[in-house]
Amino acid sequence: MQHASKILLYVSDTRASTRFYGNVLERDPIESGPDFVSFPLAPGVQLGLWRRDGVKPTPHLRAGGNEIGFAVEDRAAVDAAYECWAAKGVPIALPPTDLDFGRSFVALDPDGHRLRVYAANGG
Repeated sequence: MQHASKILLYVSDTRASTRFYGNVLERDPIESGPDFVSFPLAPGVQLGLWRRDGVKPTPHLRAGGNEIGFAVEDRAAVDAAYECWAAKGVPIALPPTDLDFGRSFVALDPDGHRLRVYAANGG
């Protein structure tokens, strides 16, 4: 049976993205090379950073069309994560905001990929 196991982001500078995600995720990559790096996200799920110039077929999408969601326990955890990421200099596209589904903020990686930290209503 097939199962999703890796989220792939196409990046312009693998080293810069590795530093960014290592800092934000507070973990080391489990696979690392000049054109591809992989970080553990959750049991059985990894984040792959693939240098855009080496991808076949060549991707034609720009960053920002998708998001990676990071669920946290509650509204306070959203605010705490925001304070932590902002203190690290992570660019913020949307500060903590109450939306229809819950509380959330959106950060951007070096290529403009969106990272949404959220707590669903009831959390």
